[in-house]
Amino acid sequence: MTTYGTQDVRTVDLDTEGRILEPTARGPRPVPADRLDDHFAEELAPPSWATDLLVYVHGWQTKPDSALTAARRLLALAAQRYVAPSPGTPPYPRLAPWLPWLVLIRWPSRSLPALRGYRRIRDRAHAMSTRGQAARVIGRLLGYLDGHRADPAAPPVLANQEGQYLHLVGHSFGCRFLCEAVQWAAGEEPLTLGWSTPRPHGRPFTVDSMLLFQMAAPRDAFAATFTALAEAPLRGPVVATYSQRDRATGFWHVRAERRAGIGHAGIGTAPVPVSSIRMLPAHEPYPLSALDHRFVSVDASEVFVRGAGPAGAHSDHLRPESAHLLLSLADHCR
Repeated sequence: MTTYGTQDVRTVDLDTEGRILEPTARGPRPVPADRLDDHFAEELAPPSWATDLLVYVHGWQTKPDSALTAARRLLALAAQRYVAPSPGTPPYPRLAPWLPWLVLIRWPSRSLPALRGYRRIRDRAHAMSTRGQAARVIGRLLGYLDGHRADPAAPPVLANQEGQYLHLVGHSFGCRFLCEAVQWAAGEEPLTLGWSTPRPHGRPFTVDSMLLFQMAAPRDAFAATFTALAEAPLRGPVVATYSQRDRATGFWHVRAERRAGIGHAGIGTAPVPVSSIRMLPAHEPYPLSALDHRFVSVDASEVFVRGAGPAGAHSDHLRPESAHLLLSLADHCR
């Protein structure tokens, strides 16, 4: 069985202003904006052996060590699914091989587990991306990774038979950071549409898929706030899971914003039609037709069920079924 160690996860730490921190003799210091590209080149150059580059942003109430544990757990679950024997056709026929490399973005998400704390972190996440620099910093990181990955349209390199693919994965409030970053990038780069649209010549800033677990945002966020995602530099779909057992985006979100969140009730309205499906068991393939839409709302109410306390099943997304969904998106990118 393939195993993944610390060398496959690189961490990026943000301060409350959304700036990337780097260690110094006097403690962590923000990386100046004019040094970001140099910092990326020194710390985050995509390895030539990787087939898929993942950028993961954690959610509410997550300690730095817990975020790293979650990232490693997601990779381990994907590895287990990828090598799991199955009769007949392989479940991911185009993933040959699957060699992921993950960049974990950590941010200050801790608060008291109460309504005031939920609102505080909601406001902080929004401020870090709007008044702060998080959206621009993450957008520039995505631009760097996109510009330095092996082009799937180019000849094979080392272990990569079809180049390197770029996927975004968020949880809870981390989904907001990714949406803000991609929306910011929508005005900075040429646009692409969905998977059914061929990759344009000269490959612009393009993300191959976006998977949002239990997003902490109102159901109409894609119609009211993240409106540019309908035409953002996303080659693949925006896929968001939800579970009615998620109390953080249900009970707490309703009290904070007077409406349920995406993580509890799914995507509501959006600039284009939303496709609604259920989360499939880890052994059941997702057909391309189920995922090849701009917005896909995935009902995980039968899967994300574990969790006690005020958040309920909000953090029950590290499941084999989640890894299956991630691998299916990567498979359909090819």
